[in-house]
Amino acid sequence: QVQVVESGGGSVQAGGSLRLSCSASGDTFSTDTVTWFRQALGQERRFVAGISWSRSGTSFSDLVRGRFNISRDNAKHTAYLQMNNLKPEDTAVYYCALRSGPRVSAEAYSYDKWGQGTQVTVFS
Repeated sequence: QVQVVESGGGSVQAGGSLRLSCSASGDTFSTDTVTWFRQALGQERRFVAGISWSRSGTSFSDLVRGRFNISRDNAKHTAYLQMNNLKPEDTAVYYCALRSGPRVSAEAYSYDKWGQGTQVTVFS
């Protein structure tokens, strides 16, 4: 069974940066689409950014485009979410999700491999 583990969360002042990492076990990482979702307290889980297996396709939520970047290192079975110019409204639990197939989907139900989440808190 594939295990997905996020790391890199923490507390940061508004305007600061954090880099989240998502590591996955198993043999399918290099052909999986990797996507980050986030869930703020009392809200539904929402799409943040995703990257296709070939790294040629990336997609971002309008709320983070221009501030966040997503990348992956297939040799290390790891994907990254670089978050810059963080705002208090970015505060949430961030989840990494994987699915087979070439396209990024913004729909959480289409992902079958999830991590446990990592907390990001941005204070003003």
